[in-house]
Amino acid sequence: MLPQSDRISHGPPSRLLVLSNGHGEDQIALRVAEALHQRLPELQMAMLPLVGEGEAFAIAEARGALQRLGPRQRLPSGGFSNQSLHGLGKDLVAGLLLLSLQQWSWVRNWGQAGGAILAVGDLLPLVLAWCSGAPFAFLGTPKSDYTWASPPPSGWGKTPLSDAYHRCKGSEWDPWEWRLMRSRRCRLVAVRDPLTARGLRRNGVKAVAPGNPMMDGFADSNPPTWLQERRRVLMLPGSRLPEALGNARRLLAAVEAWSTRATTTVLLATGQQPELRTWANLMHERGWRREGLSRAESQVGASACWRRGAIQLLLGPGRFPTWAPWSEVGLATAGTATEQLVGLGIPALSLPGPGPQFKASFARRQSRLLGGAVRPCHTPQELAAQLNLLLGNREHQHRLGKVGQQRMGPSGGSERLAALAAFHLLG
Repeated sequence: MLPQSDRISHGPPSRLLVLSNGHGEDQIALRVAEALHQRLPELQMAMLPLVGEGEAFAIAEARGALQRLGPRQRLPSGGFSNQSLHGLGKDLVAGLLLLSLQQWSWVRNWGQAGGAILAVGDLLPLVLAWCSGAPFAFLGTPKSDYTWASPPPSGWGKTPLSDAYHRCKGSEWDPWEWRLMRSRRCRLVAVRDPLTARGLRRNGVKAVAPGNPMMDGFADSNPPTWLQERRRVLMLPGSRLPEALGNARRLLAAVEAWSTRATTTVLLATGQQPELRTWANLMHERGWRREGLSRAESQVGASACWRRGAIQLLLGPGRFPTWAPWSEVGLATAGTATEQLVGLGIPALSLPGPGPQFKASFARRQSRLLGGAVRPCHTPQELAAQLNLLLGNREHQHRLGKVGQQRMGPSGGSERLAALAAFHLLG
C-alpha cells in the first residue's frame, strides 16, 4: 500500500501545470496545451519541462498562451541517463539529484496551492503528479504494447526474457505504474494506441486511446512540380548535439555509398542547431560541392545546397513538418520525428550508432513499435542497398507505409485529448 493519501480537491481548477520529460514529450505537451488554450482561453497554464529548458514552448510562451515555470536545467545526457551508466554518472555530477529534488518540491507546492496537473511521458512525471496531492491527468506517450507483441527485425537479436515479462503482465506498463494510474485523483489516463489501452484496462486502469498528438501539425500538400520530377529522400539525423552530427556522418556515408543515376534530392531536415557553418564544414570534409540556392529552392525553405554526382542535398532547419510529406523514403536516426514520418505513410531506414539515444537497442525497439515500417541497418553499405530496394519497389513502400499509419493512428489527437482533459480534469 502506498503511503500517499488520495485526497480530492473541490471546485474546477483554474490553473494547470503541464509536466513533460523529453524532447518528444515537450512537442506532444505543446500541441495539447495549445488545443486547451483554444478551448479554455482563461485557463492559466504553466509548463515544467523535466528535461532541458523546454525550447519547444518558447513561441507559445511569447504569444501568452502559457508560461515556463519551475526549476529547469540542461543535463549532459539530454534526458537519456537511463540508457547507460556513463550518461547517468555525467548527469549526477551535473546536479541531477538536486534538480529532481527541486522539481519535486516545486510540484508539491503547486498541488498544495490548488492547481491541477497534466503529466506527459512515463514514470517520472506520473510520480511527480501523484506526489503533488493534486488532481491530475496522465498522457502516457512512450510505451506501447506493440514493442513486445511484434517480432524483432531480422538480424537484430531477440529479447525473450523481456518479452516474456511483458506477456505475463499483459502490458508494457508496470504494476507500480498501474497503481498510480488507479489513484482516485487520476482523472484521465490516455495512451498512444488502442492495443496499449486494452492492456491497461485488463489490469484495472480505465485507459483510453483518443488519438496520437504526434500526428498533428503537418502540412497537407504536394511537393512543388520541380521536386516531383526527382527522387526524394528525407534525412533525419536527430536534434540532440553532439549525437546528431555523428548520426549525420553515418547517414551521409550511406548516401555516398548509394549507386544511383536518378536525379535525387536529399532533404536534410534539422533543428536550429547546429548552425550552418558546422554543416558546411561537415559537407566540405566529405567532399560535397557547395552550390548557390535557386529561387525555387529558397521558396521551399532551404538554407543551403550541396551536390555530389546526381544527388543534391538541401539543408532545412525547422522544415520537417513541411518536407516530411514530400518524401518517398526516410533515412532516420531520430526518435519522435521517425515515428511521425512513418505515421505519414513513409517508410524509413535507420542506422544506429553509439548513442546516447539512437543505439542498437533503441532502433530495434522502434522497429517493433512501428511494425517494421522502419528497418534498422548495420552499416552504411547495407542501408544504401536497402534504399535501392525500397525506392525500386513502390508496392513495398505502400505496404510499409500502411503499417506505419496504422501503428501511429490518424491526426486530431490533440483536440480530442484537450476535450477529455477539459471535461474530466478541469470541468
